Amino acid sequence: MKSSLTLLILTILFVSCMSQKDYIAEYDFNYSGNFKRYKTFGFVGSPNTVTLEDNSEFFETIEKTITNRLGSQGFKFQDEKPDLLINYKVFRDPVKYRGYDQPNFDYWLERRSVQVDMEKLMETDDRDRDENYNRVKYLDNEGLLVIYVIDNKRGNTIWQGYTAAAFDFMSPEIQSDLTRATYRVMDQFRVLTRN
Repeated sequence: MKSSLTLLILTILFVSCMSQKDYIAEYDFNYSGNFKRYKTFGFVGSPNTVTLEDNSEFFETIEKTITNRLGSQGFKFQDEKPDLLINYKVFRDPVKYRGYDQPNFDYWLERRSVQVDMEKLMETDDRDRDENYNRVKYLDNEGLLVIYVIDNKRGNTIWQGYTAAAFDFMSPEIQSDLTRATYRVMDQFRVLTRN
């Protein structure tokens, strides 16, 4: 009897640990981003709704999570001409995705000051040796959540974060799964601003 009870308890603990999804997020960034100058953000139109079963609830969950996260970092939401535009995409099938192996974002941000003219720095090719774009291919996934941060003035992506995720859009847990995955990705965007 004791061994059956012990086995049952271990099984329950194992199943509960397996049901908790842990999203591992990665990111890469553009060295030309003036990250310390950005103060406002907005979203790029509405994403392709066909991707998520024509259900705007999912988009609202992702956007609310991003808004909460950026708000806690000092960014203000602004509809008209924000400094940053946010876009995101949920891939439901396995995809080949290319990222970059770069220096730690926090370390790199500390080395940059607000006064650095990134365009001049990029033109003179006077960058630090570790500022390279070493490609990494991500092949082993059943789906992907990607969040893009775009410099609205220049029109280029300055940061992208992603996590491999096989979302079950029919699951009753989909809202919390999307929230958890989005927070995991946005936790990597560690830029604070003072408004």
